[in-house]
Amino acid sequence: MSSTVSYWILNSTRNSIATLQGGRRLYSRYVSNRNKLKWRLFSRVPPTLNSSPCGGFTLCKAYRHTSTEEDDFHLQLSPEQINEVLRAGESAHKILDLESRVPNSVLRFESNQLAANSPVEDRRGVASCLQTNGLMFGIFDGHGGHACAQAVSERLFYYVAVSLMSHQTLEHMEGAMESMKPLLPILHWLKHPGDSIYKDVTSVHLDHLRVYWQELLDLHMEMGLSIEEALMYSFQRLDSDISLEIQAPLEDEVTRNLSLQVAFSGATACMAHVDGIHLHVANAGDCRAILGVQEDNGMWSCLPLTRDHNAWNQAELSRLKREHPESEDRTIIMEDRLLGVLIPCRAFGDVQLKWSKELQRSVLERGFNTEALNIYQFTPPHYYTPPYLTAEPEVTYHRLRPQDKFLVLASDGLWDMLSNEDVVRLVVGHLTEADQHKTDLAQRPANLGLMQSLLLQRKASGLHEADQNAATRLIRHAIGNNEYGEMEAERLAAMLTLPEDLARMYRDDITVTVVYFNSESIGAYYKGG
Repeated sequence: MSSTVSYWILNSTRNSIATLQGGRRLYSRYVSNRNKLKWRLFSRVPPTLNSSPCGGFTLCKAYRHTSTEEDDFHLQLSPEQINEVLRAGESAHKILDLESRVPNSVLRFESNQLAANSPVEDRRGVASCLQTNGLMFGIFDGHGGHACAQAVSERLFYYVAVSLMSHQTLEHMEGAMESMKPLLPILHWLKHPGDSIYKDVTSVHLDHLRVYWQELLDLHMEMGLSIEEALMYSFQRLDSDISLEIQAPLEDEVTRNLSLQVAFSGATACMAHVDGIHLHVANAGDCRAILGVQEDNGMWSCLPLTRDHNAWNQAELSRLKREHPESEDRTIIMEDRLLGVLIPCRAFGDVQLKWSKELQRSVLERGFNTEALNIYQFTPPHYYTPPYLTAEPEVTYHRLRPQDKFLVLASDGLWDMLSNEDVVRLVVGHLTEADQHKTDLAQRPANLGLMQSLLLQRKASGLHEADQNAATRLIRHAIGNNEYGEMEAERLAAMLTLPEDLARMYRDDITVTVVYFNSESIGAYYKGG
């Protein structure tokens, strides 16, 4: 790593960090390269920075959390090692409707994830709904730990699927439960590398899901909820259940502790449901979804499908002020954060911003070892009229057209670094390179000697092997681009080799899913095919 890059990273750390000691936790407030203030919670003091003669700062010795004192952390990575790190979380699937033998409106999807936290707090999910044939894609960005994001990633799709079931199917589900027979399959999960295994819903979770479908049965709706209603109700119902599960007495200590961690951590969520030409996106927080559109004249454009729920969203500010007394107008948002604490204004969990002080106290006084469970207890100043936070999503509907080529869903770790237009440009570049590669292979004879020669030329020129996954390309540019939008190999290596305590100051967990649409299949819908 060059001294210039090292100096930039460490000197900017000196200029931006301001620490506020609070109990056994340390909050760090810093300014990112986009002048956006963020609050970060560390469980330990960041690495020691020593002044250097040149006025900057240098790292004496850097370690990973898992390092022993003998394991020096080397800051130099080869291009091959960089690729190995960036591609470790890749996944790709091609979608085919096996029953009708007709291609789905979704052609394929590519996904990847790069951690900054340890463990990573982002989650992602992809599943097909076996009752409706719709495909569901989700990005879940956790904060204050990974527990809430994990729970939402495992449970939200079930709530949506149940919401879309017909009255008859729900009756079959209830009948199976009453007679203790196996339930109908609900989802088919498409896993990603490194994902925790999606377990069968635990008894407590299944009990809550069952109560939900019993209530849907009482509505006597023959065809089930609309997709808009299903998304809206599922987000809020799951968040309500997360809150109720820790309020109810639970005998099992493991379940009780996990429920507390889920409720007191938080997660934003953005999910898409694709069924034929019908695309619905539900968003709560600051994950984001955009469409890449190729117009008839060949020009590309970006169509945003979500709005970030934060202090920079005027509509969100107006909503918060409407929901609380006028006397709190100046304290609801402080330093661009909800109550001066949280950047997103909508999220699952985070009951410390939803419950009354009395309820929080009564739950936490049941003998929980909050320190061992890493539960952060903090009541913001000016906490008068909770709840201040909601999991209610904004739902957007878009009728897919042949010119809609791809959908990108990602956590805010990507959008902090790249604009919507940057993301579309990079995916288009990825597609163009892939098409060019196919053309070159088709026009040239399949000669192993020629292929080896091309690879040697590429290696000699210092070029890395092109990413085969668009999500990887986006992550590479998100952390490797300089302020002019140019890729810098030294910066990329530096961002990947920072110790974990320091890395979190410069980048967030990044999770990306790119969904490609089948233009021919979509066009056939309009032709009645």
